[in-house]
Amino acid sequence: MKIRRVTANNRRKAFEVEAKGKVMPLPYARLRLKPTPRNRIREVYVDPELGNMGFTYVLESGEEDSLMLDAVLDYNEDPDYMRELMLHRLTCTALDRIKESGLAKREIIRRLGTSASQFYRLIDPTNYSKSVDQMLALLRALDCDVDVVVKKRVRKSA
Repeated sequence: MKIRRVTANNRRKAFEVEAKGKVMPLPYARLRLKPTPRNRIREVYVDPELGNMGFTYVLESGEEDSLMLDAVLDYNEDPDYMRELMLHRLTCTALDRIKESGLAKREIIRRLGTSASQFYRLIDPTNYSKSVDQMLALLRALDCDVDVVVKKRVRKSA
């Protein structure tokens, strides 16, 4: 997914990033290099060097910094992005459990009732086409109990 447009909104003190067909804010307070009234943002642009998946801003002092779209998606808690984070965490946990279990991969594949190629897709941390259901089945085959904990969210300060 690529950034289509980015603008600096000094009135709201936030960048407005257009991607995925919607405009998402990212407050200046979340930046490493923060603009000030004496050192404002001079320029902001979608950076082709980042594959249009990030943007760069330049302050009047000449200092510059770049941000990836992931930072914007994380701040806005995009559901697709949050799902990918959950799948990545489940995959990393499964990889740790595979090492700890001492089970042969063939035995895990047999317990899952799947093919070797499907098993290797499940344990690939960069594969996001798998489902949470499949990851839960894999963890169950590794003799793990998975509990879902729902707790009240504490808002991050801007």
